[in-house]
Amino acid sequence: MCLVFVCDEEVRVLGTQQAPGNCPYCGGVVMATDVEAAWRLCCLPLCLKTKRKYSCTSCSRRLVTYP
Repeated sequence: MCLVFVCDEEVRVLGTQQAPGNCPYCGGVVMATDVEAAWRLCCLPLCLKTKRKYSCTSCSRRLVTYP
C-alpha cells in the first residue's frame, strides 16, 4: 500500500509600498510587501494566509517587527 500526499504552497505578492523608518543596519529605505500564501492538498484549498513582510532595499535584509 502506497500513500502519497501532494501538498503545495502557492505564494503570490499582492503589493509593495514604502514603510516608515530606515533600516537599522545600513540606513536604507524599508519596503513593506503584502504576501498571500495558499496551501493546497490535491488542488483543494486548505488554508489562505495574508502576511506583511518588511525588507531593506539597500542591503536586502528581511526585517522583523516586534509588537
